[in-house]
Amino acid sequence: MESRKWGQQGNVQPFSDEDASIETLSHCSSLSEGTSAAEEAGEAEEMAQEDFQYKLKVYIDSTVDKSAKTRQGALDGLKTAMATKILYEFICERRMTITDSIERCLKKGKGVEQCAAASLACLLCIQLGSGIESEEVFKTLKPVFKTILNDGAANIQARQACATSLGLCTLVAEDDIMDVYATMESFESLFTHSYVREDGCRPSVNPQTTQLHTNALLSWALLLTICTGSHIRAIAQKHLSKLPRLLENDDVNMRIAAGETIALLFELIRDVDPEFDYDGWEPLCEKLNALATDCNKHRAKTDKRKQRSVFRDVLKAVEEGDFQSETIRFGTERMVIDSWVRKRTYDTFREFVGSGMNYHLQANEFIRDVFELGPPMFIDSAALKAMKSSRLERHLYNAAAFKARTKARNKFRDKRVDVGEF
Repeated sequence: MESRKWGQQGNVQPFSDEDASIETLSHCSSLSEGTSAAEEAGEAEEMAQEDFQYKLKVYIDSTVDKSAKTRQGALDGLKTAMATKILYEFICERRMTITDSIERCLKKGKGVEQCAAASLACLLCIQLGSGIESEEVFKTLKPVFKTILNDGAANIQARQACATSLGLCTLVAEDDIMDVYATMESFESLFTHSYVREDGCRPSVNPQTTQLHTNALLSWALLLTICTGSHIRAIAQKHLSKLPRLLENDDVNMRIAAGETIALLFELIRDVDPEFDYDGWEPLCEKLNALATDCNKHRAKTDKRKQRSVFRDVLKAVEEGDFQSETIRFGTERMVIDSWVRKRTYDTFREFVGSGMNYHLQANEFIRDVFELGPPMFIDSAALKAMKSSRLERHLYNAAAFKARTKARNKFRDKRVDVGEF
């Protein structure tokens, strides 16, 4: 039997012209299949985009429907789309149509519809970013927000939603700092009603109104982040001695909002004046420490746990000027929340875009500009897949690590000395 070795060419048939033509045809066929597959994928994507835009147009048209249920569904559909996708070009062309619909729903709708319209206004401004387009939108909606906010007879949920939306829209779209200060005064006129009086008397406020005051306080704190140094000084002088009175509120959300606002104000005033000295520093720290170690049996366990966690951080901020940083990962990037200013801004945006926050951090130029992330980084899906381990790989790795830990522990237990009777 004839032996064969790698590299021997005695039995190899020569490559004929016929073979070459077959190979060429096969290659051309595979190329055309690849090209047609790519074309089909492109066409499918284009059709999906057209369908999506058609749905958005139907939603926009349905916001003026006679049926309240249809209008509500349209507002929710637009909210979901704007929270999860970047739609700048599509929305920019139709911004005033959408704005008119929002205005109509705010003025003529009932509670839930008004809340949805107020949220949609914020998402519209987030999509458009800071510029002439969002300023046009806000000039139309600001008077409506303020009218509802200051109307004691208006639906309380609508007032709560307007308190939050007015804050974010002012941050994004207000072009005059004096108008920012005027809006802050509107918020002050609300949350100061929850201050415990100097004689120790607590104001009689129902839970829904307390939530309105909490939303107003958080929006006020958001706008603090864009105030000038001189205004920060004036605010500190006026409110720093009074804000701690909100820490005695019965509502856990109000106490937490007040604590975070105090930490934010200390951070800002120390940036302006590193030698800043606060007369009521010791009593404030005692109050914050009591909240950080609260064991009040009359409070729910979840409330106490949430409160302790927040007030440990607030106490560190006031005593040491410290902040417990947090890293946010999105795609292949990461962002560090390293200050109370950043935290307040991030929490506000996340409240509106929800699970779409990471996508907006990756692709929304305005939000990237707010957090100083630079221009969007576009990475194709193949590169992203290569950089990420699959779910199965992670599962197998975790299972192997768990098994190794169990073996090591069992080995250690076997070696322990039995210290019985001597």
